Amino acid sequence: MHGLPSLITDLALILLLAGFTTLLCKKFKQPLVLGYILAGFLCGPVVSFLPTVADHENITLWSEIGVIFLLFAVGLEFSIHKLVSVGMAAILSALFEVSGMMLLGVLLGQAFGWSMMDSIFLGGMLGVSSTMIAIKALEDYGMKQQKFAGYAIGTLIIEDIVAIFLMVILSTLAVSQGFSGFDLLATIAQLLFYLSIWLILGIYLLPTFLNKVKDLLNDEMLLVLSLGVCLGMAWIADLLGFSSALGAFMAGSILAGTVHAHKIEHLVTPCKDLFGAVFFVSVGLMVEPATLAEYWLPILLITVVTVVGKIVTLSLGMMAAGKDIQTSVSSAFCLTQIGEFSFIIATLGTTLGVTGDFLYPIIVAVSVITAFGTPLMLNYAEPCARWLSGIMPKNLLRKWEKYAKNDDDNALLDKDWRAFGSSYLGTTLLYSVISLGLIILGISWLAPLLDGLPFGKVLTCVLVYICILPFIRQLLIYRNPYMTSLWLKGLKNRVPLIVLMVMRVLIAMFLTLTPLYWLFRLHPVLIMVFGALLTGLLFRFNKFTSMYLKIEARFLANFNERQLSEQHGDKADFGHNLNETRMVRQFICTDTCSANGAALVDLDWGRLYHLKVIKIKRGRHHINIPERNEKLHTDDIVLLLGDAKDLENFAYIAKRNNLLRPADESVMSLKDYIEHQNNESGEDQLYCCAVLLDDSTGYVGKTIRDSSLKQDLSCFLLGVERHKLPIIDPSPNFLLEKGDLVWVLGPQHMGKLLVNKGLV
Repeated sequence: MHGLPSLITDLALILLLAGFTTLLCKKFKQPLVLGYILAGFLCGPVVSFLPTVADHENITLWSEIGVIFLLFAVGLEFSIHKLVSVGMAAILSALFEVSGMMLLGVLLGQAFGWSMMDSIFLGGMLGVSSTMIAIKALEDYGMKQQKFAGYAIGTLIIEDIVAIFLMVILSTLAVSQGFSGFDLLATIAQLLFYLSIWLILGIYLLPTFLNKVKDLLNDEMLLVLSLGVCLGMAWIADLLGFSSALGAFMAGSILAGTVHAHKIEHLVTPCKDLFGAVFFVSVGLMVEPATLAEYWLPILLITVVTVVGKIVTLSLGMMAAGKDIQTSVSSAFCLTQIGEFSFIIATLGTTLGVTGDFLYPIIVAVSVITAFGTPLMLNYAEPCARWLSGIMPKNLLRKWEKYAKNDDDNALLDKDWRAFGSSYLGTTLLYSVISLGLIILGISWLAPLLDGLPFGKVLTCVLVYICILPFIRQLLIYRNPYMTSLWLKGLKNRVPLIVLMVMRVLIAMFLTLTPLYWLFRLHPVLIMVFGALLTGLLFRFNKFTSMYLKIEARFLANFNERQLSEQHGDKADFGHNLNETRMVRQFICTDTCSANGAALVDLDWGRLYHLKVIKIKRGRHHINIPERNEKLHTDDIVLLLGDAKDLENFAYIAKRNNLLRPADESVMSLKDYIEHQNNESGEDQLYCCAVLLDDSTGYVGKTIRDSSLKQDLSCFLLGVERHKLPIIDPSPNFLLEKGDLVWVLGPQHMGKLLVNKGLV
């Protein structure tokens, strides 16, 4: 009988030891990571009275799989929506810490006489705190619900993202062995390309596929499919010259946006725990007491610099975001350790052969010391904050309290600027990166593929434009009610708004002209003419426009799938909330108002302010869903429907220009208005309902314009819910699909027609 392979005996050894050491850590309320490192040390070559790992090569391979699964798990906990929600305080503190600690690490490494590459990797290792250790400490001390803990966890999220990209940059520096700006730019361009593929294939295709096969998926199949996506993305990243860990993180973040994220996270956790344990045990295998004894002084100095540097940089970042001293110091004291990402960066340096053998055990020693010190730091955070407040000059303290008195994420910027800026940056980056990725894909892959065909370049150009024009269109037609609000607030806001809009147009022009330039090398003037003609030609045909709107609706539904699902639950009949998000406000037309005597078509409030007149009360006579040619008369009460911010902007404009006079300050949802019409007769009331489209309705497969839905039902179309995504005021070219929930608003006659057609 043959003996067991060494891999099995090695795994038995490290898992048994890890089981005992982690039990000890649990008993004494220490992070489990320390138990794994201790297990690795015990089964390493240093300890002679216990069996030793025989095949280091296999353990190294398993630890690499552990890194992939660890990063996959980090990605599953991350989403773009979560990144937006962490707030300015977390972003500033993370940037302060990473940049400050990297600088300190480089300076410290140079002071020790180490090589520049060792110093740079040291800075990278010190720049990121340990998510596992910090959160475990907060949970053990019952502090996770405190205010400072929320900012600390938000900072950890940003740090994890920065660490991923830091690994890419360090890999580039290691391979090039220098600081070539061109190589770095080329790597960033490649990374943008990879991100584009991630966004396009991941957000557009993967959630759609999972939803199509959800009735066939059981836990086993979902686990296999998820791990396949993880390892597949890691493989693609490696082919592109990036770290496999980056691909694993991308795969996790794709799946994090789907409704299956929680189940996938639950299913993957045992795999992550097993392979993660092997990785951390392999970290312990690298510990050599002789090296630690030789480098005791650097270990001590790096530990002190790590703790003090993180306290200073994190506190300054929080204070710059307007947080009080107590919150800033407490969140900083929570993040004074280094951990899993430091090990991963150290492994990267060792694998690439650009760091010394001494650096890995030094970082492990610093990690262990700072991990043991984390509970102590949490205990002393509050006394230290009080001490700091006591020694600060009174004048400086008063100024600081005045600066930080608005202790929320609106302390730095006007709330309208924050809302506008978040939307502007998010949509601009999203559509620009996707368009750029499609262009690069077309030029680098599609053009060579079609090069042998007649008019191959022309065909490539047309196909690229068909793909990118939906996203270019979104860059050009950008509208945000907060932009209107900022524009109305005063001249000081208008110059930056104009600059931002011009920048967006320039980006759209650059993306539009790039395919023509790279494929044909034409004169810029000819390129601009051809680009404009092609764009206009494609958008002239309703079929193309319908296709673009369909792609956009699917993309946005997938992008917001998890948020929409959490908001509405798993109801089969969709969200039922479009009538709650649309708001109603009443205005009076006096004899002095400039709108008096004007027809609705001439006022054009729909185009100018994105509002719809849904009712005019003229004495006892009610005009529901008035026609375009209806004129306003003295003492008419006008009911306007729209977004809350649009109604607020219109009220400001109406008051300033004497268009109409607000009847009162109250704004109510359409649902509340519909439910409180008891004092009106049935013929005077408005009715709102949702119609679920199927093949029997006769509207499926047609655009809104061609379906004659509005004319058939004598109604106003509020919007469409598709895959729980609300689409407000859809374009006439919007293509209706089976399963769409169409929200209609109209008079009693509309209700009768709906009943007669069997739609409700």
